[in-house]
Amino acid sequence: MADEPNAKLTDQLDAAVFNDAGLLPAVIQQWDTHEVLMLGWMNREALRRTLTEGRVTFWSRSRQEFWRKGDTSGHAQYVHSAAFDCDNDTLLVQVDQVGAACHTGSHTCFDGRDLGVTTMERPTE
Repeated sequence: MADEPNAKLTDQLDAAVFNDAGLLPAVIQQWDTHEVLMLGWMNREALRRTLTEGRVTFWSRSRQEFWRKGDTSGHAQYVHSAAFDCDNDTLLVQVDQVGAACHTGSHTCFDGRDLGVTTMERPTE
């Protein structure tokens, strides 16, 4: 029975579909409000750490190293749940965000960046 959790984790990691660079986009969402906070990238090891340690770990494409949200800023992300999309090539991680999620100090990376698109109401039937 001791191997069962490791087998489940291996199955989860094997199910992930990484891009040609070995990365998977991870959408980070506040668990209770469902507000989208940020997007980060994970390789297999970052995914493993996120699934097993309870804190979100990313792979920095620019620095080529792991980084865990909050280790230097104190603005940590505590994992509540994680799920793949239908193709297993994108991850949704629901977190309890402490402090700002964005490196700019904003609560979300999507604050104040509305592009002013044309909107449309859904047609009635």
